[in-house]
Order: sequence, then C-alpha cells, then structure tokens
Amino acid sequence: MALTGLEIYKQLPKTNCRDCGFPTCLAFAMKMATKQVSLDKCPHVTEEAKAALESASRPPIQLVVIGTDEREIKIGNETQLYRHEERFHRPAAIAVRVSDTLDDEALAQRAETIGGLTFERVGMQLGVNLVAVDNESGDAGQFAKAAKMAAEKSGLPCVLISAKADHLKQAVEAISNGRPLLYISDPAQAEAAAGVAKDNGCPLAVRADGLEALAELTAKVTSAGVEEIVLDPGARGLKGTLEALTQVRRLSLKNFRPLGYPTIAFTTASDPTMQAVETSTYLTKYAGVVVTDATEAWQTLPTLTTRQDIYTDPQKPVAVEPKLYEVGEVNAESPVLVTTNFSLSYYSVESEVEAARVPAYILSVDTEGTSVLTAWASDKFNSETITQLLKKSGIEEKVSHRNLVLPGFVAVLSAGVEDESGWTVLIGPKEASGIPSYFKKQLQR
Repeated sequence: MALTGLEIYKQLPKTNCRDCGFPTCLAFAMKMATKQVSLDKCPHVTEEAKAALESASRPPIQLVVIGTDEREIKIGNETQLYRHEERFHRPAAIAVRVSDTLDDEALAQRAETIGGLTFERVGMQLGVNLVAVDNESGDAGQFAKAAKMAAEKSGLPCVLISAKADHLKQAVEAISNGRPLLYISDPAQAEAAAGVAKDNGCPLAVRADGLEALAELTAKVTSAGVEEIVLDPGARGLKGTLEALTQVRRLSLKNFRPLGYPTIAFTTASDPTMQAVETSTYLTKYAGVVVTDATEAWQTLPTLTTRQDIYTDPQKPVAVEPKLYEVGEVNAESPVLVTTNFSLSYYSVESEVEAARVPAYILSVDTEGTSVLTAWASDKFNSETITQLLKKSGIEEKVSHRNLVLPGFVAVLSAGVEDESGWTVLIGPKEASGIPSYFKKQLQR
C-alpha cells in the first residue's frame, strides 16, 4: 500500500539539511510519496528507516512469477478491491487440468488441445496460460512422466499438483527449467514442499482449511525461504470459494501480511456450462490462478473474454490506431467504409467485410476509443474529423471513385461530410452485421 508523505517523513532524519535538493525533509517526503524521487536521494537516512520504509511500501499482495521467457506469467501486486477505483493490473492465469492416470496417447492429445486453446478478439490474442498436471495416480514416476509430456505437448508452463513433496521434486526435475507452480495439497507436507520450491527456484501454492490455518502455514513456508506463495483457502464450490477469495483479498489489502499473496481456485462443477461459470466468477473475484477441466472452445472463449474485459482499464477504452486499413486484395474500385477507432467497432466492421468477401478500405477515425454513437454525441465523430483523416490517409490516390460509406446511425453527418470533403456519401447499415447484405445489394446495381 502506498505510504503518505507524513508516514515517510516520520522515518526521515528531519534535519532539513537540503542535501537531497529539497528545502525541507517534509518537502522531500511529499515528493517521495508521489514517486517523483527515490529514497536514495537522502544521504542521511538510517538503515533501520530504509528497512521500515521498504517493508511498509511493499505491495499488499506479493508478486509471483510462473514460467519463463515469452511464457512468463505474473500474478499478484494488485492494490484494489474494486475495479472502478483504479484497475486490476495482472490478468489471472487459467490452467486446464490433466490427470496423470491417462495413458500416453490420451494425455498427449489433451495437452495438445489445451495448448491450442487460443483465440483472437478485438485484435488481441487470448489463450489458456497453464497446464495443471494432477498426481491422481499417487505414483511419483508416472507423475514426472506426465508432467514432462504435458509441458512438451502443450507448450505451456505447468502447475504441478500433488499431496507429496518428493513427488513434486521428481516432477519439477523432469520439466527442468520451466519454473512451474508447485501445488502441495497436503498441509502437513508444506514445509517439505517449500524446500523443493526453494531448491528449484519455483513458486509454491499451499492449501489449508480456513484462513487462520492458512496464515499459520504461510509463516512456516516463508521461514523456510520461499517468498513467492499462492494461497488456496481450501473452500470448494462456487459460494464457499467466492467468499474465501474475497476475504483473502480484503485482508491482504489491509496489509495483513500472512495472507498477502495471490490465490488459486479450482472449479468443481460436473456440468460443462457451470465449469465456465465458475471459472469466470473466480477470474473476476479474485483468483490469481483458476484450475478448470474445461477444454471445449465454447467453454474457454467466454472465460477468456471475461478476463480480457475485467483486466482492461475501465477509464481507457480499447482502441486501434486511427488510420486507413485494407481488408482483402483491394483495388481502385473497392468501397471505402468509415467507422471509429473503438476496437469493438472496428473489428466488428472488419470481420463483416471479411465475411462478405468484398475487398474494402476501412477508415478508422480517431474518436479517443469511443463507439460511433458515443463519439457522435460528444462531437468527436463529425464531418471535420472524418474529412481530416480522409485527406491525410491518401485514400484519394488509391481509389478511382469518390464514394464514402457512413454508418446508418450517423446519416445526419452526410451533408456536412460531402460539403467538407467533396466526396459522395452513401448511407450504410446501422449495424456491422448488415454489411454483407449491403454489399450484395450495392454490387447488383
């Protein structure tokens, strides 16, 4: 939690020596509170004060890193209970479970399916982050073999789930340098598992029944030298898990250090639809990792969409670059459509143009990431902004005609655009879904 200027000031020498470049220690503290200057600018601060400030200014939820290189996943470091207060910063990871009781062929096929659960939405690549290998067999060798195969076939970092620390040790050694998340399901084995995690430089997930037992367990794990911890409060089922995750988040944001770590949640519903509902619920409040059995695209895409929506900045719309786009093999006769640079608006138009199989130009006007009607109502989508981009884009040199297709909802702009630009305005459909039929009618003329 960020410290106030007065809290920082209490730890400073209070000599007003000006060696830091500020007239008073209080002025320096105020600048430090707003992150405009660092503590090392004060040459007289004591080591005790440095330690106190560093401890107090540590994020309320510990940062945990799973995986390496381009597959690296960071969870934790969140500072808000409610998204509208600022934003949620580090998207939760979705892990799909694989049992080590499967035969080699079935396990390889399931792992490949998990690795292929990727989608494109509004210009962003969405996908499952982890493969969770469950030691259901109770056999260490089989677990290690399954972990290695799952990691190789899926191409994803692993969550290794076992009740025994020595089984985790064999599995992590089989994966080598993948930096998996180790999950020890037996609280009695947590300290032994902490030794495995420390020796292999891996984060550790621990489970206990209830928050008091969990707080006691994290103290033992940290004393064993493991700082990157993920918490499982032991609840199962939608209601119980949601309550537990919320309690952990509230306590961590109040700087209750024993629970100041990201959490992991497991879906338990047998119904495939409820699997997706559980996953989406835990993504929103407040899991750092969600382990699910869902492998169907229709289950995965809604949860990935939910995560994308929750972890975008609510005060900053998702936008594309305002410019001229080419869809398909365009030529001098290709139609020119106009929309805003709000991602959902642009990609809705682009996908419908592709579906119509009519090469076209799309002019994406800068409306600060707002939709057509919102931008028109705030006067960001008007004849002037459209004409400016029309002239700047170079479209006049690319096409032989001077016809511009406006969204039907803003047909009122047609006269102004014609006067400003000299182009002829055609009124297109109100919704992007009408573009294919609109093109079909236009081409028949």
